[in-house]
Amino acid sequence: CKQEMLQKKKNAVLVDGVILNGPIMDSKAGEKFVEEACKIIMEEVIQKVDDVTEKVCEWRAPETLKQILDLEMRDTGESHQKLLQLCRDVIQYSVKTSHPRFFNQLYAGIDYYSLTARFITEALNPSVYTYEVSPVFLLVEEAVIKKMIEFIGWEEGDGIFNPGGSVSNMYAMNLARYRFCPEIKEKGLSGLPRLVLFTSEECHYSMKKAASFLGIGTENVYFIKTDERGKMIPEELEKQVQRARKEGSAPFLVCATAGTTVLGAFDPLDKIADICEKHGLWLHVDASWGGSALISRKHCRLLHGIHRADSVAWNPHKMLLAGIQCCALLVKDNSGLLKNCYSAKAAYLFQQDKFYDVSYDTGDKSIQCSRRPDAFKFWLMWKALGTTGLEERVNRALALARYLVEEIKKREGFQLLLEPEYANVCFWYIPPSLRKMEDGPEFWQKLHQVAPIVKERMMKKGSMMLGYQPHRGKVNFFRQVVISPQVSREDMDFLLDEIELLAKDL
Repeated sequence: CKQEMLQKKKNAVLVDGVILNGPIMDSKAGEKFVEEACKIIMEEVIQKVDDVTEKVCEWRAPETLKQILDLEMRDTGESHQKLLQLCRDVIQYSVKTSHPRFFNQLYAGIDYYSLTARFITEALNPSVYTYEVSPVFLLVEEAVIKKMIEFIGWEEGDGIFNPGGSVSNMYAMNLARYRFCPEIKEKGLSGLPRLVLFTSEECHYSMKKAASFLGIGTENVYFIKTDERGKMIPEELEKQVQRARKEGSAPFLVCATAGTTVLGAFDPLDKIADICEKHGLWLHVDASWGGSALISRKHCRLLHGIHRADSVAWNPHKMLLAGIQCCALLVKDNSGLLKNCYSAKAAYLFQQDKFYDVSYDTGDKSIQCSRRPDAFKFWLMWKALGTTGLEERVNRALALARYLVEEIKKREGFQLLLEPEYANVCFWYIPPSLRKMEDGPEFWQKLHQVAPIVKERMMKKGSMMLGYQPHRGKVNFFRQVVISPQVSREDMDFLLDEIELLAKDL
């Protein structure tokens, strides 16, 4: 080693005082760190996935956690052992979303094949825009999109993977506007009529964000009334479309929801499609949450009529466990509409005189330049499990949700908001002290305080994580979502037992 160092110094090439001979990184030390860090990940995360004795969360207040983690970046690097300890600390104090008792969001659990795919893509560090730099991953994305299109029921189509359902909805909104007035791409917003879009009261908040971001304006989002189950009422949609036309506005888009965030409601797509066809409106279906029901022959009926949509948002990282983030926008039009809308024709990326078929350079369909190969996670998992395995995940999750509903009905103090049709189970827990109170403002005010206290206690105990919220005039209630294949019937029983335990003194 000394001889090598001396030789390098002897042959050194200096530019601005910097030695340019040989690499600057210590590969051996780097390899050792990766090897030992992966061992920590294996022992502290992957091997504990189904261990219910582990805490879902090791709760610490922000100021305390700042001190534990030693967040400051310094002039000199930390030691090998200090960095490994930081890795352990990050794992210890992070929420274990793969824990069987993490019910807090519309994603949970772990899929080993998807995780392996992520390890591969993180190591390769590709960017999916041209075939020359990402040949495998572009072909994988093409294959996955084609298969997803089949499940929607289209004979052909187009699509792109992107960072989240919110971005998919923004893509769709912009695409619908471009079809309505293609000149907007060059001329911008000036001179356009007042554009109006329609979505349900239960839609995802990204619809308002997209309208704001695209310059349409949140006041031009008409929210359509929903029924008691949270489904858009088609007759109300018809009224609002006619109202917009009378006002001199230009309706261009209807966004239906297949699986609303809170109640898990599915809009009546066939009836909404009839109205869209009648008025020449683009129909987008936000199936970010509910789209995975298409995989199930038993439950695909929830999305009856989705084949009539012009675009669909579908997030395999939710019910199917493809790993965050894995989200697709799928478009029925296969004539190049997506590319025409977003293309900027960057000559340094999308040269037309390349030595291969440049139709595989799909990056110009995206609003991004650098783009992760998210489809690969879904593809490797699908290859491993087959469609039958994915279908089993959906069916089992909904069967567990049904089991929980029946248990809630049996237990004193638990009250359903409504019978669920998907994996969202919404309910109140009424502590013993409130069970004999008259139904009135005071009762509901006291009940409103129960869920936040129970949530605080479960977080600090680390026993589970369960979401709650008020909704449309209803006081705070729990929203339990079943997703993970690691979840069992015993976890459903534990959930109810634990709520009773945590709330018995309230």
